[in-house]
Amino acid sequence: MRYLINLSYDGSHFYGYQVQNNAITVQGEVEKCLSKIFNEKIKIISSSRTDRKVHAYDQYCHFDSNKKINTSKLMHSLNSLINKSIYIKNIKLVDDEFHARYNVLKKEYVYKINLGKYNPIEKDYVLQYNKKLNTGVLNEFISVVSGKHNFKSFTSDKDSKTYERDIIIDYKISKEILYLRFESSGFLRYMIRNIVGLLIDINDGKKSISDINKIFNEKSRTASGKCASPEGLYLNKIYFNN
Repeated sequence: MRYLINLSYDGSHFYGYQVQNNAITVQGEVEKCLSKIFNEKIKIISSSRTDRKVHAYDQYCHFDSNKKINTSKLMHSLNSLINKSIYIKNIKLVDDEFHARYNVLKKEYVYKINLGKYNPIEKDYVLQYNKKLNTGVLNEFISVVSGKHNFKSFTSDKDSKTYERDIIIDYKISKEILYLRFESSGFLRYMIRNIVGLLIDINDGKKSISDINKIFNEKSRTASGKCASPEGLYLNKIYFNN
């Protein structure tokens, strides 16, 4: 039978999501606790793999076992055992055909930027840019970058079958925090952080809006500039196609 887990986590306490040797990761912690509960080796398959210091409000993973455990009791047991920087929000049984990765319709990420004074309490959760952002530049930037493009200049991934992505970007500003929302059926590695890095470079006058199409056309990672730091990035929502 197949179990589907919905979880959230504070990424600042892990060396990323995916299992690594001799490092604490979200996947490693979940598998360790599940294996203890089921008394067998459990491997999970996840909807997304976040990098070190990236957070998640809405991650999903599935695993298979022949043992049937009440999902409410399983959720309670897992939350009792697991690292307290991870929270299991829900567990349910799904059809064996359901796949936490391949059934994803689209993903939504949010990147948070502090436009106000430096806040040491939030330094692991919000990018401390601590400058005003020109909203005219921001609106123009979003209008150019949104839509379907080849994002090869915005990723270090050299093995992708295609670099074309169709993305939606919008934003809100509340209490001097900029919330940039990104939505797409899939993202390349570091793609969002490289887009944010370019926005910051443009706001700082290091690049201009007119450079964006040139960067797309160059299809080279060095063209887009710096990569924004990971702490402001959140996996916000996973949408499934059934």
